[in-house]
Amino acid sequence: MRLSKCLNNYYRKLIISLCLLSVISLSNNVFANEVNIEAKSTSRAWHNVEKRGTKQNVYFHAWGGDQQINNYIQWVADQVKQKYQINLHHVKLTDTSEAVSRVLAEKAADNHRNGQVDLVWINGANFASMAKYELLAADWAGELPNFELTNPTNNPAMTRDFGVPTQGMEAPWGQAALTFYFDSLKVNNVPQTLPELLTWSENHPGHFTYPKPPDFLGMSFLKYALIILNEQQPANIKEKLYQEATVESQVQLLPQLWQFLDQLHPTLWRQGKHFVSNGLALRRLMGDTELQVSFTFSAAEIPSAISRYDLPDSTRSYRMKDGSLSNIHFVAIPYNSPHIEGAKLVANFLLSPEAQSRKQKTAVWGDSSVLDLSQLTAAQKMLFDVPEKQHASANIINIDNTRLLGELHPSWVKVITEQWLTRYGVQ
Repeated sequence: MRLSKCLNNYYRKLIISLCLLSVISLSNNVFANEVNIEAKSTSRAWHNVEKRGTKQNVYFHAWGGDQQINNYIQWVADQVKQKYQINLHHVKLTDTSEAVSRVLAEKAADNHRNGQVDLVWINGANFASMAKYELLAADWAGELPNFELTNPTNNPAMTRDFGVPTQGMEAPWGQAALTFYFDSLKVNNVPQTLPELLTWSENHPGHFTYPKPPDFLGMSFLKYALIILNEQQPANIKEKLYQEATVESQVQLLPQLWQFLDQLHPTLWRQGKHFVSNGLALRRLMGDTELQVSFTFSAAEIPSAISRYDLPDSTRSYRMKDGSLSNIHFVAIPYNSPHIEGAKLVANFLLSPEAQSRKQKTAVWGDSSVLDLSQLTAAQKMLFDVPEKQHASANIINIDNTRLLGELHPSWVKVITEQWLTRYGVQ
């Protein structure tokens, strides 16, 4: 009797276990089916994008001030022509605000379907402006198959532009950091912090300067200085650099910058009474040996300029020990683009391992990839492992222990520019 009862209990538990396993298996199958349905739906949606985007003309509005970058965009044009019969036209800009103004004017004229900008290289204040005035197509970046290779779930920088959520309006393209360079035959001890730069410039007057704002490179230098000069402030105050600028935060944070510039400017090229307008002019001054220390946001331009004899062979590059301003740049699609599908195909190709690995090569552009290599196949990873023959200037001093500084809230660009022009703009 006792044995019979034990067996009954055993079979009862066995039946319950089998039922539970069946439920779990059924649930897994349902989940798997849902995933497969979603995957098929995504695949069909992207197939439709490919179908509609093929053979379109895509007008890519992007800064045209660097020949290396222009050459890379031309290579992209050749690739998308082969893959999709897309005609990619690089509309070379002096400043990204030109594209912003064009789309804004089109919206004001009720041109909501036939805009002249299909894709724009953008970040920071320009993105904030276009988002504010609803000038961008929304929720498209997540549709790109290659967007997942950036691992956005574990890499929130891929979905935030200068701290502002992109909300699917931008796809990341690359990332860079402020890099200084110098003539190693003329400079023995390079300044490696902001205070050292002031001391060096006082001891070597006329051999350093920066572009005037609102130039991107000049603004980058000012933002780097603003961050470093406020590092001793309480956390709740210096954190305001990453929030929208207010009257209160300006009073708390900007005086340190103006005090520093008041000391620095008399030591600059032409005694700070004249400022160049962009990074190209800055590089020319280095090539003409008028400057001995300078900086760029495109480190690869240094060895490239040396190869063209625009800079002396003795030029070397380095990062500041107290920090290097770093940011991610994106591409966006205006809301009134008549070629949205073609623009998506181009943006997806820009995120491909093929395009990202080529862009990262110093001889091509030297712009760091935004892809998370852990998301790539072994074959895709190999694209990034191709050895390069590099000039000594491509080996950036301090790069392994660089402290990367985050970009300020976009609202600070306008504030700094206006106040800088009020204080120094007549010079």
